[in-house]
Amino acid sequence: MLGAMSELRESPLLALHREVVPPEWIDYNGHMNMAYYLLAFDHASDRLFDLLDLGIAYRKRADHGLFTLEAHATYERELRLGDPLSFTTQLLDYDAKRIHYFHWMYHATEGYLAATNELICLHVDLSARRAAPLPTDALARLEGLMAAHRPLPRPPQAGRLIGIRRPRTE
Repeated sequence: MLGAMSELRESPLLALHREVVPPEWIDYNGHMNMAYYLLAFDHASDRLFDLLDLGIAYRKRADHGLFTLEAHATYERELRLGDPLSFTTQLLDYDAKRIHYFHWMYHATEGYLAATNELICLHVDLSARRAAPLPTDALARLEGLMAAHRPLPRPPQAGRLIGIRRPRTE
């Protein structure tokens, strides 16, 4: 994990995950089904949680974990069978119990933006099934990451509202 945190100093956005679109993710339109975009983003979230030492090893060790409270996805361009994917991640904010972060999904060889995902997760004591403060060491790692990401521009898709945009009539 320390190696990944030191790599952060070279490039502020995290590049923690890559995968390829498998056949079972393709729908009847011949492209990646929207549900699998969220699964791929979930895989990228798992890599972020591993980096922060809040992933599955932490869950097993501490009987605490992270639950998603809210997620927003945008679909920019279609992906097809066998397309290689790469993800970048930005920490947008955090507090004692929550983490707000953002993923970009790219076609790994053509470079185009395929989708984005904005999420807020909650730290939970799994035995009580209640929100719980993040451990001190995780807060320190989050602050280190936030220091690198604070100067970055906010993604234009972050905080968007859903709706049909219509021109104003006077």
